[in-house]
Amino acid sequence: MPPYDEGVRAKLMSISTATLTTALFKRGFRNTFICGISIINANAPRMVGPAYTLRYIPAREDLDHIRVFEDREHPQRKGVEECPPGHVFVIDSRKDHSAASAGGILVTRLFKRGAAGIVTDGGFRDTPDIGKLPFPAYHAAPSAPTNLIRHHAIDVNVPIGCGDVPVFPGDIVVGDGEGVVVIPLYLAREIAEEAFEQTVFEDFVYDKVVEGSSIFGIYPPDPEALQEFDAWRRKVGR
Repeated sequence: MPPYDEGVRAKLMSISTATLTTALFKRGFRNTFICGISIINANAPRMVGPAYTLRYIPAREDLDHIRVFEDREHPQRKGVEECPPGHVFVIDSRKDHSAASAGGILVTRLFKRGAAGIVTDGGFRDTPDIGKLPFPAYHAAPSAPTNLIRHHAIDVNVPIGCGDVPVFPGDIVVGDGEGVVVIPLYLAREIAEEAFEQTVFEDFVYDKVVEGSSIFGIYPPDPEALQEFDAWRRKVGR
């Protein structure tokens, strides 16, 4: 079976980034959560999709002037028009939010083209407009200046670092209200299936804790708790 398909996507849409990072840690992956960024529109849907990347290097004054956008091969503009539907546009801005990685028009274009979301370890401009879209957009901080002041768009769909996390084209990017995690593509199905089961169990634990139970004996579970979990699962149909 392919490592990523609609079934995998549907499961990942229901799993928290916290649970996913634990599943990845069990396999030795410690650096998968992009720290220092947050979602602009808290009411946006969750985000799941393969990574399509843009890489910035520091700007140079003779190369980064306002007329560069007239070139249809400019990597930033080209990337926005080529990012496949269902993919997440991930930008390496070197954790520099002193100038925008993109703005409201480009983010809206990605939304209209069917992208799954956009992520940068830098900042976005026009954030009041972006915040009105039903579209997940993650960044470090608002930044009004144009990208040309600090960023030179050098390439698209190549391996990048975003918030010091390695992101390879096609890696599965998942975002929720807490943040963004990156899953190596070949592990996507395995992680989704395990984390989905873990989510069901943790929902059971949460219900027990709300009822007043101690975490001892249920988190992690002893044999008696596992029997109770099986009964709970049959009762709630999960």
